Order: sequence, then C-alpha cells, then structure tokens
Amino acid sequence: MSQLTSTNTVNALEVAKFEAMAEEWWDPQGKFKPLHMLNPLRVEYIVEQIATQFNRDLSSLLPFKGLRLLDIGCGGGLLSEPMARLGAEVVGADAAPRNIPVAQVHAKQSGLTIDYRNTMAEALVDEGELFDVILNMEVIEHVASPQALLNACEALLNEGGVMLCSTINRNPKSYLVAIVGAERVMRWLPAGTHQWHKFIRPSELAEMFQVTSLELIDKRGFVFNPLLWRWSLSTSDLSVNYVMAVIKPA
Repeated sequence: MSQLTSTNTVNALEVAKFEAMAEEWWDPQGKFKPLHMLNPLRVEYIVEQIATQFNRDLSSLLPFKGLRLLDIGCGGGLLSEPMARLGAEVVGADAAPRNIPVAQVHAKQSGLTIDYRNTMAEALVDEGELFDVILNMEVIEHVASPQALLNACEALLNEGGVMLCSTINRNPKSYLVAIVGAERVMRWLPAGTHQWHKFIRPSELAEMFQVTSLELIDKRGFVFNPLLWRWSLSTSDLSVNYVMAVIKPA
C-alpha cells in the first residue's frame, strides 16, 4: 500500500476556472458541451465495469442498490445522477463551492437523493469514509498532485471495490485535439481550460497505480469521430481521451 500523506491536491486556479462556469453544468450547448456529448459513453462504460465487478443484473430495477459510490469532482452531477438512478448511494464531492448548490438543485428537481459536499478526497480520508466505487473522471489532470489524489482514492476504496479514472493523454495529437480543436477552433471549452503539460500518458498513470495497491483491470480510449459526430470506445486508441479501471484486491 502506498504511504498516504496529507498533501492538499486542490489547485486553486483550476477550481476557479470551473467555479466560473458552474451555472452552465446542465446546458448541453454551453461550456460543458463536450462532457454532455461524451457522457452517454462514459456512463455506459462505468455501468459495465461496476456490474461486472459486483456481479449485478442490469435488467433489475435498482442494480446498484447497496453500493456506496463517490463521484470525485462531481461538478453539476452529470455522473452522480445516473448512478443514483441505478440505486447507488452517491456522495458527490467537489472542491469548487459554487458547483454544489447547482448540483443539489438539479438533483432535487430530478427527484434524486444525492449527498453533495464541498470537499476533497483527502478530507474524506480523514473522516474515515469508505466506498465500493469511486468515479475519478476528468479530474486528475486538474489537481496539484495526481499521485496524492490516487493515494487518497486507494484509502477511500473498500477491498474488492473498483475505481474508474479517466484523463487525457499527453502527445502532439492531444494538443491539437483537446486544446487547439476543442478550445480554440470549436470553442467547446473556454480557452485555458486545459494545460497540455498536465495531461498524463497512459504509461504514467499505470505507474502511479503501481505505487498503490490498486490493480489495473481494463483500459479503453474514448474516441471522437468528427465525420459521424459521435464517441466510441476503443481497446487500442488511447491517443487522446482514455479511461482506466482499477480494483482494490480483497
């Protein structure tokens, strides 16, 4: 097991960026348009991995009932809400204070009970929280210390639990696609949302997991086809957006 430190992973400048966009979380044509486009595929992959890990029948009414799930960097709740609808007990955590009331109001309007908190992973560790599932999606490239965040997640995950972690690869293609294309040409995101030097190669993320007790069980690419205007999963193309699934062995 890795040595857990009290390192604060919050990057104040990154938090400020997302706070400025807080009111637009649920606008599919707003500043989070890329996430709305990608979200169905993210949810599909997450649901598949959780169901497989816990042997859940997805044809049942509430297949994730009895599972405690943490959505780190929950934002407005784009992932928290689908997980709650499937029966999971969801804690949504975000370091940006303005995101929390937005998420709370939308959950109430949707008739969902979700425990949204303005907090960070390290604070949850200090509080002795434990979860069966952790969603760490598009967060790690925005924190001050990626390794410290993964160490905290390791401490928060129950034995036999699963974590899904997605981020962006660091190479010339990802610079062209995620920064030049998404931020400057398509204007899907405000310029400066991402910093290319903070992107993480799959090999680097895998090495971070090796420092912990977490075991890599799957990795996929999220690939956008501009001709078909849709996202798909790939077992081989991790050149830009990708996700890894890890478990904490019992």
